[in-house]
Amino acid sequence: MQLSLTVTLAVVGAALLHAAWNALIKSGRDPLLDTALVAGSGSILALPLLWFVPPPGPAAWPYILASAAIHVGYYASLAGAYRAGDLSHGYPIMRGIAPLLVAAAGWLWFGEVLTPPAWAGVLLICGGVLSLGMAGGGASRGATAWALSNALVIALYTLTDGAGVRASGDALRYVVWLFLLMGLPFALLVSAFRRAALLAHARRHWRRGLGGAALSGVSYGIALWAMTQAPVAVVAALRETSVIFGALIGAWLLKEGHLAARLAGAAAVLAGLIALKL
Repeated sequence: MQLSLTVTLAVVGAALLHAAWNALIKSGRDPLLDTALVAGSGSILALPLLWFVPPPGPAAWPYILASAAIHVGYYASLAGAYRAGDLSHGYPIMRGIAPLLVAAAGWLWFGEVLTPPAWAGVLLICGGVLSLGMAGGGASRGATAWALSNALVIALYTLTDGAGVRASGDALRYVVWLFLLMGLPFALLVSAFRRAALLAHARRHWRRGLGGAALSGVSYGIALWAMTQAPVAVVAALRETSVIFGALIGAWLLKEGHLAARLAGAAAVLAGLIALKL
């Protein structure tokens, strides 16, 4: 499978949507409640679609259930990273290391052997992404530790869903039923410990929850469709161009600073994109 221009543009668009919903969580006062709200809203938005989208075949269900369990860890570590540090620090680290793990495991899981230009592209994108996260320094060890743990979880669910959407044979059916199940366990877990706070937060910020869930669903749906059209490792790396948008949002809108220090990282990401197309 080759990376076409259509797939490239679609995944870069999905990257922008992904950065936007992460910024929604970080811009709130309580990342844990906002994450639970977005996760639970994803299940709510998926409900009416069940009338139009039949369930995927039996081969996809082990992957959907595994991904739903893995996403509990994803949402928990995401909220932890944003409670402990800036969007422009944690987001690039989370998104920068995961594609390297996916690329290393992809040949075992999918039998996908990347070409030298593709490897160069993956490494340039990941290196640029990580430099965006480390620009300016001063981040706490806790923020970095949460981001690193999140990167591992991202790699796990990327590999799981990459295999699952191929087993399903239909990206839309897989995404709709995955979103029905993957956010609900985390939302219920948070509700068990902070029920009153979560309900009050949902009453005040339900629009943020629904908006973030819609952005997340469309973004990940595009990514999973792309994994049926191109190697999983390449799509995973390409998707992490979202950190350029995340760095700009963090520096400009969230006033986290260090914009000039992030230009070299952005240039490396651009070089990686060019390498992927060689």
